[in-house]
Amino acid sequence: MTSRDGGGLGDSGYLLNNSLSKMPTPSICAEMPELSWLILRGNLIKTIEEGTFAELPRLVELDLSNNLLTEMPPSLYQGLQDLQMLNISANPLKQIPVDHFDSLPHLHSLSMEGMEIPNIQNRMFQKLANLSHIYFDHFQYCSYVPHVRSCQPNTDGISSLENLLANLLLRVFVWVIACATCLGNLFVVCMRSLIVPENFQHAMAIKCLCCADFLMGVYLFFIGASDLRYAGEYNKHAQAWMASSQCQAVGCLAMLSSEVSVLLLTYMTLEKYVGIVFPFSHYRAGRRQTLATLVAIWLVGFTIAVVPFWSRGPFGNYYGSNGVCFPLHFDTPESTMAQHYSTAIFLGVNLIAFITMVAAYSSMFHSVRVSRARSAEPGTFSREVSIAKRFFFIVFTDALCWLPIFLLKLLSLLQLEIPGTVTSWVVIFILPINSALNPVLYTITTTPFQERLKRCLHRETHSVPSSQSMGPSFSLVPLRATTARDLVGPVGRRAGRTVFGPQD
Repeated sequence: MTSRDGGGLGDSGYLLNNSLSKMPTPSICAEMPELSWLILRGNLIKTIEEGTFAELPRLVELDLSNNLLTEMPPSLYQGLQDLQMLNISANPLKQIPVDHFDSLPHLHSLSMEGMEIPNIQNRMFQKLANLSHIYFDHFQYCSYVPHVRSCQPNTDGISSLENLLANLLLRVFVWVIACATCLGNLFVVCMRSLIVPENFQHAMAIKCLCCADFLMGVYLFFIGASDLRYAGEYNKHAQAWMASSQCQAVGCLAMLSSEVSVLLLTYMTLEKYVGIVFPFSHYRAGRRQTLATLVAIWLVGFTIAVVPFWSRGPFGNYYGSNGVCFPLHFDTPESTMAQHYSTAIFLGVNLIAFITMVAAYSSMFHSVRVSRARSAEPGTFSREVSIAKRFFFIVFTDALCWLPIFLLKLLSLLQLEIPGTVTSWVVIFILPINSALNPVLYTITTTPFQERLKRCLHRETHSVPSSQSMGPSFSLVPLRATTARDLVGPVGRRAGRTVFGPQD
């Protein structure tokens, strides 16, 4: 029996970094019944024989961390009734039996860091009535031990042991953004319903966009309400909340809102692109075509949102991977399929949509500049600046919303660790940016809408007949062209002229 300094099995039972490939046999352990602690950290142990520790009744601490154990015998801890500290961290265990710790009634500290526990459940720790400290690799595991006083890590950056939203600023922001999103979009839908538009197709697209963005506000309200509901004791309800139908429903609602909004913005951009870049094109979508397209967009968004429910096996708890029920899956996902699907949506569909919008708006602005240069009208430069500002803010807000998600998804594919705090800010603050600002960008700040609103209010005040209050279209970039005779006139006249008003 060697001394501790020699790195062998000393009088105190210390054994460290000796590159053991096998555990000491039960007979060797039987020679040291007085051992109070046994450290076997950092070896190459792959298997442990049944009953190895049965002859160590006085053992108080056992450290088996950083070995190569893939499984442990069912009665591994038989005879260790006095064991108080157990460390099995950083072992590639495939699964842990639910009754694995039942024979350790006096265990105070349990370390399971650096381990994936796919079959983790409350029953696994139910018999550990005296357990006061436990250490996991993922914060989500803490929800399976609500009776333990200290669980580490105590937050995933989104939630904490006390609150669904760990950060006080986020708890305030979720209500502010939810109110701004719902009220702004509801206002636009109501006003566009009361004021008869000239351009039915464009008005329908805008109202559909507002309805989609309104759902994002509803989602944020649900998250804020759940945070208040579990305030101070979130860890006791975390597992039930993330597995609940409410969490799945609000997560699906947020995904539906996000994807329908992306698809609608892309559709509206392409529609405006055709009208500006190809002003002489005979293609203009009629009411039926527009309604069919809008219905198709909602169906596609709904399909994207509900696909994870069709096969719960490969997708796992797709929407319940975190407390806010949104499936970004930046960190280690529950399943490979979940990560692949999330990547396909946020780094595939949304990235293609963003690139399409940037290219279309760039082309539109170039076309506007060329048209204005040909018109040579006074004030051309100021109008170009006005159009450039509007296009810039539209693209800028889209970039502000989507680029951080694109970047984080790329980093997660490179297996770089992304703090949970980043995820919480993305979901509560960055992701809803478009939903909150779309009513402002596409309706409230546009001059046509403001003029029609003023005329409508003036008509109500002075009882002016509705026929006198007709104004220009609600289009984002209203296109005013002269007649075909002016556009394609004789030589010497300005052919192909397209005039944009200052409201652009």
